[in-house]
Amino acid sequence: MFDVILYQPEIPPNTGNIIRLCANTGVRLHLVKPLGFSMDDKQLVRAGLDYHEFATISIYDDWAECGERFKDRHLFAVSTRGTRRYDQVAYTRDTVFLFGPETRGLPPTLLESFSEDRRIRVPMRPESRSLNLSNAVAVVVYEAWRQIGFEQGV
Repeated sequence: MFDVILYQPEIPPNTGNIIRLCANTGVRLHLVKPLGFSMDDKQLVRAGLDYHEFATISIYDDWAECGERFKDRHLFAVSTRGTRRYDQVAYTRDTVFLFGPETRGLPPTLLESFSEDRRIRVPMRPESRSLNLSNAVAVVVYEAWRQIGFEQGV
């Protein structure tokens, strides 16, 4: 199944919602430090309800460590500055999605390390700044899962 990487997530309820999403879809979650919260934060736990035990979560000290793990995978950076719409990509079971922190997105140098065809975005109205992180993750994950026939889903 897919992997989702949150680069330096800041808002505990967003990560809690994403943990719940991952538990319900079979997606593995990877968090890159520094985190804007502790893993026992009340808001994180509340948003994730009792799904934490059903999610596979890995934590990395930095992007170099995390990026090395996924260097041979089908990796996409998801950003408002992406050049391709997320629904115009053919995903595979080994696809990995990288999302940036809520208040600033992926750093330009990290985003630019991806080829243009690996920088994807979720469309929105031109006057909008961004979607909520957990909503964007859900939109992208469900499209990728749809493309592989909602394998292992009921």
